[in-house]
Amino acid sequence: MANAPAAGQALDVLGLIARRGEPVPAAAIARDLGLPRSTVYHLLTVLVDRGYVRHLPEARRYGLGLAAYELGSAYQRQAPLERLARGVMDHLVDQTGHNAHLAVLHGRDVLYVIEQRATGRPLLVTDVGVRLPAVLTASGLAMLAALPPAQVRALFPDRTALVQRDGRGPASTTRLRAELQTVRQRGHAVEDGLVTPGIGSVAVAVLDHNDYPVAGVAVSYPQADVDAVATAALVRAVTQAAGSLGRRLGRVTR
Repeated sequence: MANAPAAGQALDVLGLIARRGEPVPAAAIARDLGLPRSTVYHLLTVLVDRGYVRHLPEARRYGLGLAAYELGSAYQRQAPLERLARGVMDHLVDQTGHNAHLAVLHGRDVLYVIEQRATGRPLLVTDVGVRLPAVLTASGLAMLAALPPAQVRALFPDRTALVQRDGRGPASTTRLRAELQTVRQRGHAVEDGLVTPGIGSVAVAVLDHNDYPVAGVAVSYPQADVDAVATAALVRAVTQAAGSLGRRLGRVTR
């Protein structure tokens, strides 16, 4: 029982950093939580050591670490998300006639939790349980674009964290930031035959009530069969599906 107060304080620190959405100075954490600075620095040292918090020494601030992201992703992979999404994904397949899938972020990867196949469409590598580098997929780019910039920097601190395939994909963090900005401006992400040659994808992030990307909804299609007009219709359908799932998860449209 002696450790219970410290555990509660550590969770309070994590909750405060998560709510801010950007790295926070230790002094601000101590002030807002009403804790001694010495206590806050001790808690931060433990959380940094366990990977739940990342120290940014140049800025003298603290942000969420990879372990926190993975914990959040693990929650989203559980059955409630799949149960809520199943009907939405079924409708998306019926509406578009193409394969649809739901993915969640898992560190620097996406993990596919639903793969809903349309009759007569080709099988894809994005089956349930498959993990792919987030920066190479439409679903991954859609979710990364919805993350606070500080969290993206924590996931991809330098170019060694990036993955390319056949010379394609962002080769630098500068390029990745530019791609994510394009996704934010456009409202959806695209993937042009990078995962499977000849197969394109469009994806939109599913946001919760805190505007956090809990999943990505995507449709994949043979590029030879889909022109610009048809692609625009797919984007609308995927956007509607992502919005519908977000509302099921408690998101309030403003």
